[in-house]
Amino acid sequence: MTEPIGVGLVGMGSIGLRHVEVLGELDGAVRLVAVSGGTAAELVESGQSDVRHGAPEEVISHPDVDLVVVCTPSGLHGHNVLRALHAGKDVVVEKPLSVDVESAEEIVRVADDLGRFVSVISQRRLEPQNQHLKRLLAEGRLGRPVLGETFCHWYRDDDYYSQAGWRTQQDQGGGSLMNQGLHSVDLLAWLMGPVTHVTAECATLGRDMNAEDTTVATLRFASGALGLVATSTATPPGLPATMSVFTSKGTAELNNGTVVRWEFAGQPAPAPASEGSGPTGSGAADPLAIGQAGHLAQWRDIVEAYRTGRAPAVTARDGLATVKLLCGMYEAARTGRQVRLGDGS
Repeated sequence: MTEPIGVGLVGMGSIGLRHVEVLGELDGAVRLVAVSGGTAAELVESGQSDVRHGAPEEVISHPDVDLVVVCTPSGLHGHNVLRALHAGKDVVVEKPLSVDVESAEEIVRVADDLGRFVSVISQRRLEPQNQHLKRLLAEGRLGRPVLGETFCHWYRDDDYYSQAGWRTQQDQGGGSLMNQGLHSVDLLAWLMGPVTHVTAECATLGRDMNAEDTTVATLRFASGALGLVATSTATPPGLPATMSVFTSKGTAELNNGTVVRWEFAGQPAPAPASEGSGPTGSGAADPLAIGQAGHLAQWRDIVEAYRTGRAPAVTARDGLATVKLLCGMYEAARTGRQVRLGDGS
């Protein structure tokens, strides 16, 4: 029998605990060896009382850890991923890969140089309805992309921000775009193709803090199609995120991942999600309400990729592209100018 993959978890906040839950659903394919952050009581509650609890550097350097999972505050992602790579470990990192382009590019470079595995959590890409839509778009069966829209009208209260100060800091990834809206933007760009140009406006409208809580942006894709993005945590009571794709042949609309409109003549709609495989809750007002189906699907892909030596479904380069896109939006908002990201090649 194949030995389980030894996992070390750096960061035991709410998303770290979600990973602990998901690791326990992988039928023994992984073994949680060590964690940093959180408390011993939380480990006991999650059924992991025999796991080593220590500082981040102890987790990363532990000889039985093969794969380091980074779930720290966003502003520390880049530093911890690089530290794990230099320690000879493969890495899974929660979104975003980093909060700035320079360190994200360094991660890709170091991973390539050392021949190390890095996967960024982008679980929305693994949901069956999104896989179906992506496949048909890539095959040209849905026509030429014309317009893509994603709206993330969420709400976060004072308690949410007081629990973790980094959530109020722009340079630590605390804004509604980088922190809450990332998955929606990442999914739209993955479906519609590379983004070449962006314009944007940002504002802090819900509370007094050093991070935007509302962003709107326009996108131009390499295909010539256009896009619209709106993210906010200042829109109570909070609504499920939506995404619409308009092409020369029809329209698809998803509400929190559920397909609510499919108008493509002769093309099959995605099958309804089976129990446990589709979207299971919305983070509209509660960040813990997203469910674990997407994370579980991506972890299954990560385990298979690690075992077989293939690239994971979401790589460090994919994470870098998303960081470049989000940072381009912030730059466009800061300068009031259109920002060119590249030619999509």
